Amino acid sequence: MSAVEPLADRTRELLGLAGAATLANALLRRGFRNTFLLGLRAVAPDQAPLIGPAWTVRFIPAREDKDSMELYARDDSLHRRAIEECDPEAVLVLAAGGDARASSMGDMMALRLKARGVAGAITDGGFRDVPGIRATGLPCYQVTESGPATPIWLHPVEFNTPVGFAGVAIYPGDIIVGNDEGIVAIPRHLADEIAEECAGVADYEHFVAAHIRRGRSLFGLFPATPDSRREYDDWVAAGRPEI
Repeated sequence: MSAVEPLADRTRELLGLAGAATLANALLRRGFRNTFLLGLRAVAPDQAPLIGPAWTVRFIPAREDKDSMELYARDDSLHRRAIEECDPEAVLVLAAGGDARASSMGDMMALRLKARGVAGAITDGGFRDVPGIRATGLPCYQVTESGPATPIWLHPVEFNTPVGFAGVAIYPGDIIVGNDEGIVAIPRHLADEIAEECAGVADYEHFVAAHIRRGRSLFGLFPATPDSRREYDDWVAAGRPEI
């Protein structure tokens, strides 16, 4: 069940160099105010950046006649199907409605995602078996750890539909970028241009930081002015000499 467009290698590379805050600012300049997934944290402090198109799963509260460990073990379990059907290089978005009373995923599911080449997983609830998830090396973000089994509180109902997640609208194929600064959702049609712009922003900030270390004021330097931009362009043209 494929529903996401693969991300171009160059776009993926450039997004991997950009901080989440820089990406959010680039989106803000285009009028997108609500793109930062607040309250999520990485399951491992040293995990690789998370980059890929969203492949969504929507949960609703569980009901006793629909959810049990016996029913959960069936081959038509949507939760288990999601692990097997999520596109390689996509980010599995487990939209739990902010409910961490039961886990959205455990270590064996994470291991299977890793083996299938999925980029990572995020939940606005919690994961169980977090030490095991860390051991898989799969980049994951959650609100908090959650030990109770999924069927106690959560029932998966559909794949690849728009979801509300940490207060943000995420559509299938939107680009999820997570790093040490946090995690942001980029509308798919803007991903390439946002990546290119933020690569330039990162380079300009390297130029700014070098001047600040030498005692230069922020005024006339950051944010960029026409004069400081020309100065930066001259520095780039000169081969980026040491400042």
